[in-house]
Amino acid sequence: MPLPKPNLRHVCDLDVELAPIRDMGRGRGGQRRIIPIVGGTVQGPELQGKILNVGADWQTIFDDGLAELDTRYAMETEDGATIEIINYGYRFGPPEVIAALARGEVVAPTSYTMRTMARLETGDERYDWVNRTLFVGTGARQAEKVHVTLFAVE
Repeated sequence: MPLPKPNLRHVCDLDVELAPIRDMGRGRGGQRRIIPIVGGTVQGPELQGKILNVGADWQTIFDDGLAELDTRYAMETEDGATIEIINYGYRFGPPEVIAALARGEVVAPTSYTMRTMARLETGDERYDWVNRTLFVGTGARQAEKVHVTLFAVE
């Protein structure tokens, strides 16, 4: 019997506010940097709230321009639940587009690729469904924030 193909269900849009990049220098795998996460909003059909001022994105930028994204932060829902977000992914594209992003320029999200997989976790029973849901996301980097749209994999 064939296995069912997964479907994607839009859960929310995250607008994640960032503090200035803290460059760590070159590590074992590439250029390392930490980008503190300082706030933001969560809006969508299944989750609404705010991004808390906790967490960061620990990035590695490889020699070919690929950015490995490794984030851990949290949100608070409008009704008071705290949900941890662990998001891992990649951002890559033509060198001139990636350079424009690095300069803080406005770049069309269709001119590069930013994809993530996320794990959400909470102890709040009202949102227990996030503990057993797989999430994938598409993203876009802006000057002082990142926009991520999260989808549940069904």
